[in-house]
Amino acid sequence: MTLAPLTVGIDLGTTNSLCAVFEDGKPRLVPNAHGGVLTPSVVAVLKSGEVLVGEAARELRLTDPGRTCAMFKRWMGQGRKIELAGKEFTAAQLSSLVLRSLVEDVKADLGRAPTSAVITVPAYFNEHQRRDTRLAGELAGLRVERVVNEPTAAALSHGYHNSSGISNLLVFDLGGGTFDVTVMEVFEDTLEILSSAGESHLGGEDFTDKILAWALGEIGLIFEHAEVQQPLLVARLRDEAERAKRLFGEQDQVTLRVPDEAGNVGHGARSLELGAAHFEELCEGLIERLRKPVERALRGARLGWDQIDDVLMVGGATRMPIIRRFVADLLGRAPQAKLDPDLVVAYGAAVQVALIADNKAVGDLVMTDVCPFTLGIEVTKELGRREVDGYYLPIIHRNTTVPVSCEEVVYTLRPNQTTVTVAIYQGEARRVGDNIKLGELHVTDIPHGPAGQEIAVRFTYDLNGLVEVEAYLPATGAKFHTVLTQGVSGLDKRAMKAALKDMQKLKFYPRDDLDNQRLLSFAEGTVKELEGEMRAALEAGIDVYESVLYSSDREGFAMMRAQLLQQLRDLGFPFPTTPEGESGRD
Repeated sequence: MTLAPLTVGIDLGTTNSLCAVFEDGKPRLVPNAHGGVLTPSVVAVLKSGEVLVGEAARELRLTDPGRTCAMFKRWMGQGRKIELAGKEFTAAQLSSLVLRSLVEDVKADLGRAPTSAVITVPAYFNEHQRRDTRLAGELAGLRVERVVNEPTAAALSHGYHNSSGISNLLVFDLGGGTFDVTVMEVFEDTLEILSSAGESHLGGEDFTDKILAWALGEIGLIFEHAEVQQPLLVARLRDEAERAKRLFGEQDQVTLRVPDEAGNVGHGARSLELGAAHFEELCEGLIERLRKPVERALRGARLGWDQIDDVLMVGGATRMPIIRRFVADLLGRAPQAKLDPDLVVAYGAAVQVALIADNKAVGDLVMTDVCPFTLGIEVTKELGRREVDGYYLPIIHRNTTVPVSCEEVVYTLRPNQTTVTVAIYQGEARRVGDNIKLGELHVTDIPHGPAGQEIAVRFTYDLNGLVEVEAYLPATGAKFHTVLTQGVSGLDKRAMKAALKDMQKLKFYPRDDLDNQRLLSFAEGTVKELEGEMRAALEAGIDVYESVLYSSDREGFAMMRAQLLQQLRDLGFPFPTTPEGESGRD
């Protein structure tokens, strides 16, 4: 008997990683070789060349830190080379070793290896970071069916897709190295993401580092230099700092044992006392960094705290009392903690696997998502008498519900300019130098003429993460396009072609409709028949109509067109029937 291909859900974490399968109508975590479900995201290379992953690698980190590496999820998408025992690795390669370990655990548990996976990522991961996550899966021999945002997976695991009421939820996801805030609305069988915000370099490890830096200062060492100068001492003291951080959930005062330069803690070792109040003082800056993404997510969702029905706490770092109090103060009551915050994302990844397979156990759930980052192009601005390039023109704004298609019109800078390179970026900064470049689109054969030739640039974004960028020359009707595939997973050539075909349905070109252009010409002709206030009022109406003629907003265009038609009727100049004998659409 041939078994069906096996797909698993994976939470590829900064500190720990987990794997889950969906069986017998519910998700189940897969145990590792040690019998637990949390596999430390740590990789080590022995002198023999053997690679260790997980608990064994974490233990080696204390005695031979030069052969081990952790926290590499933070370096995804940066192209950084990490030297480990004389060999160079990328973050994607190290992550693939963790994924291979999880694959072996599944094989040991089920008797067969998975062929594909759903892998979760922080909602605020950019396209390069998501690309590296998919690459890690492929290097581990897995077909990555989908990359799912961690807060979305968390909401799935909490079972909110079965809610019969309407509620606004905020997912507060503080993992070992990343922080996400996602606001969503849940009603019946629909989960609609309203906004996302976060930091990809803020997590529980930063709170550990605060304790470590304090302890090093107490013994006369500087945090920035100690790891190089005395690596064994720092490795052991970091372990002490992590233990102390976890103990603050049970006691108000903790003791840290200070190791010697060899990393040993003897009976006569010096000890340091740290109180909970002092720990909170050390972390004041981190708490403020948490506050900003929360406020940004609420602004993006256009909601206040009084409109949030509950907060879902996700990630092991949310166990810290300092974090619980911070969220409770914002919400006005204790946040929700139905499931283990370390496990909730992996459970949700397995639920997503079931949704992809149309498993009846998960029902008919409809999910919407948003663009976590703004997509746009580089433009030149005229400032005073100078032309300054390097500015950013957003085309699809962050937190726009996808799929979506949006357009902006730009203009040539020089007389007889025949080519333009459209540089495509992702990010929120005003200048493109502070954003991430995704690609370019070359526009050629622009007809000779004065500066100011129009170029309509359209971005179309779908649920697969596919971004099509199109440039249109109204003067000639020529179109140029490119497809950005950094955000795409699980699409072969046939599926890609089908996705691009579906994207055409999202596009809306009111300027190309002859009847719309005919209405503009009729209204401009009518201006000649009017004078005074009536002429000024009609000109204002035409200006608004002409501006939306190049928009991609169906509802907005329909409204403005209807207003212009009504304005003409009120003036006694109704728009006549079309040449084909049909009445103007109003």
